[in-house]
Amino acid sequence: MAELLVLAPMAVEEAAVRGSGRVLRTGMGPERARIAAARALAVDAAGVAVAGLCGGVSPELRPGDAVCASELRSADGGTVATPGSALLVAALRRRGVRAHVGPLQSTDRILTPAERARLDGALAVDMESAWLARSAEGRPLAVLRVVVDAADRRLGDPRLARDGVRALRALRRSSGALRDWARALGPRKVLLAGPRSFCAGVERAIDIVELALAQRGAPIYVRKQIVHNEHVVAELARRGAVFVDELDEVPAGATVVFSAHGVSPAVRAEAERRGLEVIDATCPLVSKVHAEARRFAAEGRTIFLIGHDGHEEVEGTMGEVPESIVLVEDVRAAERVDAVDPERVAYLTQTTLAVDETSEIVEVLRERFPALRGPGSDDICYATANRQQAVREVARAADVVLVAGSETSSNSKRLVEVAERAGARAYLVDDERDVDVAWLHGASTVAVTAGASAPERVVGDLVRALATLGPLEVEERTTATETVQFRLPKELVG
Repeated sequence: MAELLVLAPMAVEEAAVRGSGRVLRTGMGPERARIAAARALAVDAAGVAVAGLCGGVSPELRPGDAVCASELRSADGGTVATPGSALLVAALRRRGVRAHVGPLQSTDRILTPAERARLDGALAVDMESAWLARSAEGRPLAVLRVVVDAADRRLGDPRLARDGVRALRALRRSSGALRDWARALGPRKVLLAGPRSFCAGVERAIDIVELALAQRGAPIYVRKQIVHNEHVVAELARRGAVFVDELDEVPAGATVVFSAHGVSPAVRAEAERRGLEVIDATCPLVSKVHAEARRFAAEGRTIFLIGHDGHEEVEGTMGEVPESIVLVEDVRAAERVDAVDPERVAYLTQTTLAVDETSEIVEVLRERFPALRGPGSDDICYATANRQQAVREVARAADVVLVAGSETSSNSKRLVEVAERAGARAYLVDDERDVDVAWLHGASTVAVTAGASAPERVVGDLVRALATLGPLEVEERTTATETVQFRLPKELVG
């Protein structure tokens, strides 16, 4: 594999990034940049990086901050897209560099603070990048500039010498991120696991909040996260949803939505006492577990609830019949748990657990309690099981698996565990900004999936980020087709 070609305008910039690849000093200004770009076209390289110093335009930038260009704007009106910034920014931040992504303006001369202020939307300004970037010609491209002077600094400001030292140190530190990025360059195959992303219960919960906002107007209060995904919660919050931990944060008489994970009878009673209008977004499959808990308790059985302590779904289920339920988190707990009457025992499970791990726990319980009863059908939801089977299949053929999902998402974390048990290195990411390019070193095949609460658009963003590293072949592998739909609550459909 050919190495990274790094284009640096001045000698001090060349020295700072030495070791990140094959460094070519281009000279300062647009004319020298055009000449250097023509020379660089003939250089065999896996990718091209433009690296050096810049001037701040945005007031948020300070000396030593790195700017990765999302697009390059030139003084002659041209624009060059540089879509690969997200992965490089993540690498920079892992090395302690304060990094930003945004448009970079290339000009034909040094601008005064007043002239910079008139640049529309640019984060920073330099005199070479837009012309140097033309040397990429289809090769992966990164543009990394470090701020040497803040937006309000004039030439001759006595602070520039100190700031220049700070900027060069940051550029030197950034060269390691460029090396990491360069090692991830190359062609690869992406396997998309199917099914992935939203399940019927999550779609229903999101629809409920969106319809409530449309019909009743903002604010609509939601107890806990409607589903466990940061992107979903942030989008609904922008539209007027207010997320609260407890009902005492909801004004009397307001509308409150219960999350997809369900609540205990005590929470429902509190809402009624406070005169709140309740719209229940509890997933019907979670409601099924609640009903089974009440039935088993009515039969006088001790219920072993397999799940994770502190998870909202577990709290809601245990709240149905707290005197009858014992939480069992793992095999070790199953080996120690006891019951008042070993002949009258039953088990239920959290709906988002790993199927194979849960089976191990149930086997231990059955061995210890031969009279153990279970639910009429599996509590682990169809979507959780389908996504686990799908990721298991792609993980067997992949070097690395990327699972889109938030840290709060139980079903997404279980997908990581399933992929690891299938032999792949697997990582949970909220989006492409969480991807460590070091994970991709030597990885020719990458599988991508998403938990049941993660938006499909995040998968698309991940694939587009991988495509910035080199030619990409994308293959969809589907192991099941889902047609399940759940009705909306009567409060929203008349």
